[in-house]
Amino acid sequence: MTTKRTRRTFTSEFKKQMIQLHESGKPKTDIVREYDLTNSAFDNWIRQSQKSESFSEKDNRTPEANELIKLRKENQRLLMENGILEQAALIMGRR
Repeated sequence: MTTKRTRRTFTSEFKKQMIQLHESGKPKTDIVREYDLTNSAFDNWIRQSQKSESFSEKDNRTPEANELIKLRKENQRLLMENGILEQAALIMGRR
């Protein structure tokens, strides 16, 4: 039976150090084993570092993803405004 791993967070400095170790020639498997990391997390760090040199999700989004987030926020605002107007129409209709 496997134990469930608790979610950990790492600082950007730590991630940069791990990337530097990898770039200096240390095998990825050794880094993952030595620092008790997951392969997928380390692969994500490498990809983010190569893409934008930032580990922030916001910095690594595609323009399409940014537009989708913007459109979802606008849609939510419009739905809320529409609900307010519907309630106002009901109240005005009662008078």
